[in-house]
Amino acid sequence: MTKSETFMIPNHKAAKLSELDMMIVNSVPPGGNWKNIPLDVPSKRIEQIRDSYAQGKGSRSTYYGRLLPDMPAYTINTYFNRPGNGCHIHYEQDRVLSQREAARLQSFPDDFIFFGGQTAINTQIGNAVPPFLAFLIAKEIEKAIGNTGYYIDLFSGAGGLGLGFKWAGWTPLLANDIEEKYLQTYSNNVHKEVLCGSISDNETFSKIADKISGFKKLYFDKQLWILGGPPCQGFSTAGNARTMDDPRNSLFMHYKSLLNEIKPNGFIFENVAGLLNMEKGKVFERVKEEFSSTMKTMNGWILNSEHYAIPQRRKRVILVGSNDPLFSIEPPQKLTEDKESWVSVKDALSDLPPLQHGEDGSGKYYIHHPENDYQLFMRGNITPSEYYERNIKPSL
Repeated sequence: MTKSETFMIPNHKAAKLSELDMMIVNSVPPGGNWKNIPLDVPSKRIEQIRDSYAQGKGSRSTYYGRLLPDMPAYTINTYFNRPGNGCHIHYEQDRVLSQREAARLQSFPDDFIFFGGQTAINTQIGNAVPPFLAFLIAKEIEKAIGNTGYYIDLFSGAGGLGLGFKWAGWTPLLANDIEEKYLQTYSNNVHKEVLCGSISDNETFSKIADKISGFKKLYFDKQLWILGGPPCQGFSTAGNARTMDDPRNSLFMHYKSLLNEIKPNGFIFENVAGLLNMEKGKVFERVKEEFSSTMKTMNGWILNSEHYAIPQRRKRVILVGSNDPLFSIEPPQKLTEDKESWVSVKDALSDLPPLQHGEDGSGKYYIHHPENDYQLFMRGNITPSEYYERNIKPSL
């Protein structure tokens, strides 16, 4: 038997649900949501959703949603352990997504092990940039500069950006985050050298700047780039107070200060699509303006994960800056633009062993051989580059 046939599946753990949650889960069909829940189910929250909907305050169409097997998932957020916080109910099993299933929908391979308690792991998975999307961005930068380079990963979380760049042949040097558990995940999967602390803290800022200065002297043969996605809570469309007054939104200024101090060859800034709507777009314009003062060229994209052979409808804002005035870059070529070519939830998850709610299936094995390219990719049978080659459209 091959490794993928005998490999046990880490983090394949489904959250335990209350009796009320199970009543709700059992009543929602694939593609359904809160509207399918019987009126006699005793839930104050669902009553509030119904009242809000009746007042014309939005459809809340993903609340208490069950996934459709033949479509990509909705955005995986940090609360996929509860049915009411999005569309997180498994397409055929009566439970919410396991952590491994959510990680797969984000394009984390099965040998990527997350560390921490349930909340910490859920947050790492839900906040991550899909690694395969990061891989495609890194390949475009390589085309633009003619080579791979080195990178520093700020606000790293579990390492979605960093893993993608590593897959693309870039060399990691350092990761920074404020959460030790996230860095434990990063150091076990991406790169050992990590530094815990907030970039807004002067001591941490100085340590990072000093390390990068040393790296620049040591690794002068290739370009050095900074990756960074500041925490997105203040930007997220899930909240109403999306203004620059939120202190979490000031972290991009510390990111800019570090760029000014160390003067890398380029940088990546990523965030949620909700950033575009803050203060009617004024915040995003300010972010671009601030970063434009540190770099000679600036490129901005909105990338939809479902267009890049990832089984999830997730939008990310990407800014790519370079200190080269002649730097020119295009967004990654879409791989699965047509609805018929999207990678579906079932494509991504059907080989994983079934679970009951509250069950930890990390010691279980795959239930059958990989049935498609995505499962081959997730199980390590093909590389990210091979997965890309199997999805790239031939040039006309």
